[in-house]
Amino acid sequence: MDAAAAPHPFRIANYRAYWLVRLASMLALYSMMLIVSWQAYNIARETMDIAASAARLGMIGLLQFAPLFVLTPLVGWVADRMDRRFVARTVLIAQTGIAATLAWVTANDLMSLTILYGIAILLGTARAFMGPALGALAPNLVPKASLPTAIALSSIAWQAGMLIGPAMAGPLYVINPALPYMVSASLYALAAAAMFTIGKVPRTIIDKGKGPISQIIEGVTYVGQNKLVLGVITLDLFAVFLAGSTALLPVFARDILQVGEQGLSLLASAPAAGAALVALVFSFRPIRVNVGNKMLASVFLFGAVTIVFGLSKILLLSIACLFIAGAADMFSVYVRQSLIQLNTPDDKRGRVSAVSLLTISASNELGDAFSGMLAWIIGPVAAVVAGGGGAIVITALWAKLFPQIGAARSFEPNEPEATDPPPPSNAREALAAAAPAAGETKP
Repeated sequence: MDAAAAPHPFRIANYRAYWLVRLASMLALYSMMLIVSWQAYNIARETMDIAASAARLGMIGLLQFAPLFVLTPLVGWVADRMDRRFVARTVLIAQTGIAATLAWVTANDLMSLTILYGIAILLGTARAFMGPALGALAPNLVPKASLPTAIALSSIAWQAGMLIGPAMAGPLYVINPALPYMVSASLYALAAAAMFTIGKVPRTIIDKGKGPISQIIEGVTYVGQNKLVLGVITLDLFAVFLAGSTALLPVFARDILQVGEQGLSLLASAPAAGAALVALVFSFRPIRVNVGNKMLASVFLFGAVTIVFGLSKILLLSIACLFIAGAADMFSVYVRQSLIQLNTPDDKRGRVSAVSLLTISASNELGDAFSGMLAWIIGPVAAVVAGGGGAIVITALWAKLFPQIGAARSFEPNEPEATDPPPPSNAREALAAAAPAAGETKP
């Protein structure tokens, strides 16, 4: 289907329900996780110094990652073999119960690090099943030509959750510490209800003649053999693993910038605000040309502004750095997800999505653990600065190790030409199409 003739995803009822699921569940998740981190850090600070308390934040990330690491082969196979809607519905109901439990424990003043560690494990398990199911479901809901726009819109829902969830969590916590969890439980319930409205969708069934182990190995092997998919997945893994600073935001809010819960909400929302802006732009004007090199540039920028954030002692500058970091990360996410989805057969999308989720979680949750431990050893500021520098080095190294990334001129698989976007719809686009980007060459 020609891109100009592709229907807008919001014209498709199943996709509208899917988008609501994404929005409500992300609002719930990021609101809840910010308060989990805040409570963990404050409980630790009652008996520990800053460095040791930062390490406890790292433990929260590590415990979320552990179930995903163990379950990745299984959850990818489940997403390809079972009804993806059923998997998502089950997980959303479970997450509603987790949020309600946190609300009850907080309201009764029973919260402890042990409880928070247990909740982190449960959340990691739930997200392990949810990610591949939702990620593999999206391409079944819209025509292929509509998928880049659908991914951008899905990213808007995700980033809106990251923006609004933390922004509302702090003020709600000030009113009543249990209130953010109550709101999260309600949002998860809404997401579960929306998921039940998605009707049957077409999908490719994997070869039932193969055993589960063979099917799992097949999905992992595909990622290893497709150098473009492998390159974009691992670039995100190592760059965000090193340069992730979100786990240390409670440290910066309380002890470095000294801005309290309200400042913490601003800091936590800033990356999502930048990411949401980029996703909004892409939902109207998705990029189509020279996508690989643009992804590399965005990861480089992400590392650079992370360094500035680590050195900043001014709240507004810190917010600006996190805003730019979020925008750069969203640019990278958009390109990566589009390349993965359009370069992966539908019968393998669940398993490939599981591998992608594992690397995303490794870069986020395991990266949080790494940041916390590094902050314990060399201090939070030095940890963030070193991580940003590491992301820059990784970007340069991956550009050499995986030339397929820079050679990706469009999202289409096996696309030989970089400068053949769809016909321009107006004179301005015609002029833009006639002028190649600086430094752009044909493969």
